[in-house]
Amino acid sequence: MSSADESEALEAIAGGADIVDVKNPKEGALGAVFPWIIRRIIEITPEPLEVSCTLGDLPNLPGSVTLAALGVASTGVDYVKCGLIGVKTYEEAVYLLRNVSRAVKESNPSAKVVAVGFADADRIGTVSPFLIPKISKAGEAQIAMLDTALKDGKSLLAFLTTTQLKKFVDESHAYGLGTALAGSLKERDLSMINATGTDIVGVRSAACTCQDRVNGHITRKRVNELAHIVKASPSEQRLNPEE
Repeated sequence: MSSADESEALEAIAGGADIVDVKNPKEGALGAVFPWIIRRIIEITPEPLEVSCTLGDLPNLPGSVTLAALGVASTGVDYVKCGLIGVKTYEEAVYLLRNVSRAVKESNPSAKVVAVGFADADRIGTVSPFLIPKISKAGEAQIAMLDTALKDGKSLLAFLTTTQLKKFVDESHAYGLGTALAGSLKERDLSMINATGTDIVGVRSAACTCQDRVNGHITRKRVNELAHIVKASPSEQRLNPEE
């Protein structure tokens, strides 16, 4: 679950999330939070649960972005999520991601780098979601992820079919990558997302009061309900309440 603060993280943990994602939804699709919040959430998250963290909605400024990646990795998170929003080409994306990966691994060798592409890439002028598996591999990430950039109620499934998503998952797995899918997913979408074989399912709005990702708050009841659906999948997917 994407938790904006300690209280939401505790709700996600109590509800049965496998990964506690740290994100500030008020700053965008992958809005960043303060480092002291990240550290506190790591402190309260029991093993074997893991913590992931976003770097923010990233411009194509590799030097600035790698400094952010270094800072996040130094907190001890398990996953560092790099949103490929500002890049326009395959080459720009690989260059940015490769340097993020280097910064993360030099600070925290056990952390996994997550390359996040966007199903609605055409709306923001970034790289095609169909390039993300190849970019992730070339950029030395460990997980390829798809999300939606514009949080206007349109879900991942409004832009890509389940057949396309399964192809994304299969191609990523063929490269030796893990996969994650998110993007305004509702409870009714989870069975279709499960069918793709993805490793991680990310949600936030569906776990929040009033299904409001910005002004709502994660509740353990909703996390628990969603977790039961995701974990019923035979592929043993994990719930990351994070979108």
